[in-house]
Amino acid sequence: MSDNSISIKVVKSISELDREEWNSCAIFYSADGLDKIEDPFISYDFLDALEKSKSVGENTGWLPYHLAAIRKNKLIGAVPLYLKSNSQGEYIFDYNWAHAFERAGGRYYPKLQISVPFTPVTGRRLLVSKNAPSHTASLLLQSAIELCEKNKLSSLHTTFCSKQEFELGQKLGMLGRVSQQFHWLNNGYGNFGDFLNALSSRKRKNINKERLKANNFGGEIEILTGSEIKKDHWNYFWKFYQDTGIKKWGTPYLTRQFFDQIHETMRSKILLILAKKEGNYIAGALNFIGSDTLFGRYWGCIEDYPFLHFEVCYYRAIEFAIAHGLKKVEAGAQGEHKLARGYVPTETFSLHWIAEEGFSKAVEEYLISEKDAVKRDIKILSHFTPFKKGDEKND
Repeated sequence: MSDNSISIKVVKSISELDREEWNSCAIFYSADGLDKIEDPFISYDFLDALEKSKSVGENTGWLPYHLAAIRKNKLIGAVPLYLKSNSQGEYIFDYNWAHAFERAGGRYYPKLQISVPFTPVTGRRLLVSKNAPSHTASLLLQSAIELCEKNKLSSLHTTFCSKQEFELGQKLGMLGRVSQQFHWLNNGYGNFGDFLNALSSRKRKNINKERLKANNFGGEIEILTGSEIKKDHWNYFWKFYQDTGIKKWGTPYLTRQFFDQIHETMRSKILLILAKKEGNYIAGALNFIGSDTLFGRYWGCIEDYPFLHFEVCYYRAIEFAIAHGLKKVEAGAQGEHKLARGYVPTETFSLHWIAEEGFSKAVEEYLISEKDAVKRDIKILSHFTPFKKGDEKND
């Protein structure tokens, strides 16, 4: 696959590509002229950690099939692409599509997935370097579709993509899907008290009560970043992660080695919030620090206390974001309980290409009605945020 000046190739491991060249594609060039990797999940180190730890690969349902755009022997574009044998770990689920297709006599798996495994975080998926030709992103997406056609695969899915990519994919004939999450937005707060003052009196009192009860669990909460995080901390966190993984998925997605790998390569991008009682850690949350967003990823505990989950996962994350000038906190998929804690409904986007024309048309009709339902839900939920309404007097 090429356009004469650019060749597209498939690589079965990110280790086949140069780290600095990949990251130069992952860099976001902002209007303020600052070059930065927008979120840590599209960085070479995160994707490499998944592969080296065998969290993805053979027998995981996620087989790396990355696309690389090469020009003059240099990587100018890349796509984190996986051959999927199931729909686990995606968070934009298509189980019903798979069941319907297979009941009709089709073969839904394997399929191709452009995404960051196990990571429901919106971000760029078509990674293009600053000096790449303007059509490189389109070429990468078209090449992924061609790969599906050539190998007679049922479908291609691009999940949690950016709004710009969402619009590009639809221009290329892909189906757009709109979903929603809850995100906390920093409206210029100087401290947590400023955030509370933006809430209605009743909601503010509820949060204060929750925090009081949570912090009376009989121990202390530690906030750790960078070199403050020691290898032994991961032994405790692994227990928490396993507990949550077994409850949610049956088998945790990530291996123990994954946490050792990110300890070596990504500590500067990690925030660990750990609850400690009588000398032992009993609960914790793992967050990744982006250029302007704090991403809450995993929570777990071996002892349960009232509201400790909300304190560790939400309120301490908000405090950290305010203190470090971050614009947003993303706390993962689902969870309408986040609404009462100041997180607001936000659209997320995905793209889908389905080879079989009749089935594609049926999915398209479903997505139109689903999109309308999501927009209605967001509109309704927005009325139930804890923030003071425009006509409410300060109290």
